[in-house]
Amino acid sequence: MELLKTLTELCETCGVSGNESQASVKAAQLLSEYAEVSTDAFGNVYGIVGKHDDNKQTLMLEAHIDEIGMIVTYITDEGFLKISPCGGTDERVLTAQQVTVCAKENITGVVTSIPPHLQKDGENGSEGSFYVDIGMTKEKAESIVSLGDRVLVENKLEVMREHIVTSKALDDRSGVAAVLLALDKLKDKESEYNISVLFAAQEETGERGAQTGTFRITPDIAVAVDVSFAKTHFESEDSCGIMGKGAMIGIAPSLCRELSDAFIKTAQKKDIPYQLEVMTGKTGTDADKISITKSGVKTVTLSIPLKYMHTPVEVIDLRDIDYTASLIAEFAQGRCEI
Repeated sequence: MELLKTLTELCETCGVSGNESQASVKAAQLLSEYAEVSTDAFGNVYGIVGKHDDNKQTLMLEAHIDEIGMIVTYITDEGFLKISPCGGTDERVLTAQQVTVCAKENITGVVTSIPPHLQKDGENGSEGSFYVDIGMTKEKAESIVSLGDRVLVENKLEVMREHIVTSKALDDRSGVAAVLLALDKLKDKESEYNISVLFAAQEETGERGAQTGTFRITPDIAVAVDVSFAKTHFESEDSCGIMGKGAMIGIAPSLCRELSDAFIKTAQKKDIPYQLEVMTGKTGTDADKISITKSGVKTVTLSIPLKYMHTPVEVIDLRDIDYTASLIAEFAQGRCEI
């Protein structure tokens, strides 16, 4: 598997929460090389890897397929689109951005701004509301755009240097890529588990797809692969990971400590770089819903360090995706019992 190519294909699709169809189709296509694939009405993508054995436990590998964006809430008399965040969008980066409106056809627009020459003191031009100029009258706009259509700040994946890349939607298409790469590493290998895959919808709006998907799969243990904060310069090292130093293995009251320890031992045994991410309660990831579905699921998080979360210029180190995939593959082969 060509990691950069796969990640580029995943990131270039539109998949704002609740409207993940394009991203789901691409993920399903990529997953079909390794598993029997199906989808559901919710937008989740499922994969069953190989023939399952009733005598083995089921290991679910999960990552969310949706991304943050905006949603159209109103069309003004002048033809501007009023938008609001869909997911935890960092609103500081919206003003004067070029965007794509995913309507009956994809439309290019720009988020309006007041020129600095015309701004009053302290005025930023948004006043808590954001509008997109698509160069159309209200009548024309209403013929193409519907309330509820999603809006994305587009930014294609670019290589900054060697293994460092930037793009929109690395949260969590990098997690999806890590799961796919793990399956690639497991090709022709014997697994200690029945392996199922869930690429979940609507994580950014309440971890909804993870709950419905886990209910369907009913795994014994689960690995939620997501991203977490990477240190840039001012943040404290005790609350951030370091890019290039491996997956951040989660430890939290809401996670299975037995499973966290098993991944730590696997990393140590196979000399795979890793970091620890200690959380004091919930994780803020799909793991929170996975772990309490049905009668409960032993769950751990593996997080890829990421800079500039919930912006169009997220940054990761490709080596961390590879380390994460290697850790999953070694664990799946029974390198450390739980």
